[in-house]
Amino acid sequence: MSLLDIKKAGAPVLKEICTPVERVDARLRKLLDDMAETMYSADGVGLAAPQVGKSLRMVVIDVQDEHGLLELINPVITAREGSVIDSEGCLSVPKVFGDVERAQCVTVEYIDRRSRRRSLTAEGLLARCIQHECDHLDGKLFIDIAVRLRKEEDKE
Repeated sequence: MSLLDIKKAGAPVLKEICTPVERVDARLRKLLDDMAETMYSADGVGLAAPQVGKSLRMVVIDVQDEHGLLELINPVITAREGSVIDSEGCLSVPKVFGDVERAQCVTVEYIDRRSRRRSLTAEGLLARCIQHECDHLDGKLFIDIAVRLRKEEDKE
């Protein structure tokens, strides 16, 4: 595994609508492994492929709950319920946080690294993270939709 370079706001790849994955092969499984290693090394809870320069519909997420590391390929949010505003940050926008309105509960359909179709219903932090990472796949950053932004020193 190897650490990947995390693209920062302003990088063109972060504004692209990503291409669906046609086939999960060894190269893409290695990319998922490298993305997870990069996310953990940067103390993140999620990382989307465009954040490492790949315009592909793939994300890794680990909010340190019972689900452990999630690898979502071609994720599609099929249901949203409730609404909550909470703070978010992003590895591509260092030292900036924002209050973002998101659904409290989501259902996401995706394929896993073995090309199996999966569905997951999540709430709380995991639901927020899924929505945040899926936004990356559509060329959106949290700073584009935040109701309020602040620098790291104003985090509280």
